[in-house]
This record gives sequence, structure tokens and C-alpha cells, in this order.
Amino acid sequence: MERYSIKRNTSKEHQVSNVVYKRSCKRGSVLITTGHGKFFSNGFDLAWAQASGSLTGAAERLHQMVESFKPVVAALLDLPMPTIAALNGHAAAAGLMLALSHDYIFMRKDRGVLYMSEVDIGLSMPDYFAAMVRSKIGTSAARREVLLSGKKIRGEEAVALGIVDSAAHDSAEGVVEATVSLAEKLAAKKWNGDVYASIRKSLYPELCDILGLKATIFATPKL
Repeated sequence: MERYSIKRNTSKEHQVSNVVYKRSCKRGSVLITTGHGKFFSNGFDLAWAQASGSLTGAAERLHQMVESFKPVVAALLDLPMPTIAALNGHAAAAGLMLALSHDYIFMRKDRGVLYMSEVDIGLSMPDYFAAMVRSKIGTSAARREVLLSGKKIRGEEAVALGIVDSAAHDSAEGVVEATVSLAEKLAAKKWNGDVYASIRKSLYPELCDILGLKATIFATPKL
């Protein structure tokens, strides 16, 4: 994925596909998300927004993308299995939010940056973006670096800031191999996916409240 636009993604499509996918999940399932080429995801398609021909039209298109991307984030947080983002390249703006929506993030050390461009290009932060950063990035100093500096953060620094889990990989293939290795270990646990998703949601109450997600209480202990 390079750019995200409402032309190629609708909230209804994501909701339907998520329901179908969740119903087909089995114990031992793990999701790995990656991309191809230079970008993992470069965020919203701002060129499409600007092509509306007016400031009002551009704002409306941007709002549509913000709203249509929200259920994608919600679906990932509600998915009944572990999730891993394998960053083959740059993750910018909504692309970084996509990565943060996963349980684990692996990144290349030779290529790719994390970049929240909003402060540089003059865009405010959607509420669920800000809640995602507060929920997933642990320190105020790290959050300041991500949101208020316009800094392009490379792999080793992203690990030091606690944003990604690993950046010890020299190629896109190396990132994927490392994530597959982790996925195999997680899959071997054969956890109850609904319980896993409920625990995940309980970790991020503010974010899940904004996304309209509720943690379900389960009482099915493994004997």
C-alpha cells in the first residue's frame, strides 16, 4: 500500500470483510501485514484530496479518508489473533497508524523511516490518531519526537524510543522472515482468539472507546 484513498477503500467493505475473516479464523492464526517497494504505506492520498479543485472539496475528501480508515484500525484491534507489521519501507502518517494498529512491528535497519508529517504540512490530528499514539508509544518524550518534531525516525532509533520491536534486518525479505519466525512461535500457542482480542482491547481503553470497541469478558479457563 502506498497511498490510502476513499476511492479504493470503504468502511462498509472493511466491516464486511472483517466479519467474514473473523468467522473463518482458527486457533493458531496470525496476521502479518507488509508491503512492496519503497513504502509500507505513505498514508492518505493527499493528491486525490487536492484534485477536488477547492479547499472545501479537499477538506471533505480528507475527512472521508479519515472516517473510512477508522474502521480499518478498529478491525485490526478487534482481530482475534496476534498481528505483526513487517515494514518493508517507509511508514508515514496514516501508514504509521496502520503499523501501530498491530501488536508487533518489525522494521528494516538499512531502509525506511517512521514519519508523522502533519506538523510539517499543516494538518491537525484526528482523535483516534492521537489516541493511538498515546496508547502505543510509551513516553512523552517519544510522543513529542513522533508528533511535534517532524522527524523521520530510522529503525534503531524507533527501537530505542519503544515504537518498534525489532530493526535488525537488512532487507524486506529479512523483515518478513523474522516476522514469520515470530508468527510461528505465536501460532504454536493456539490461544483462544476471542480472549486474545478482548485482552488486547482492555489494554487500550481510550483508543477503543473512540473506535467503538468493547472488551468482552470471558470465563473459560484452560484446565
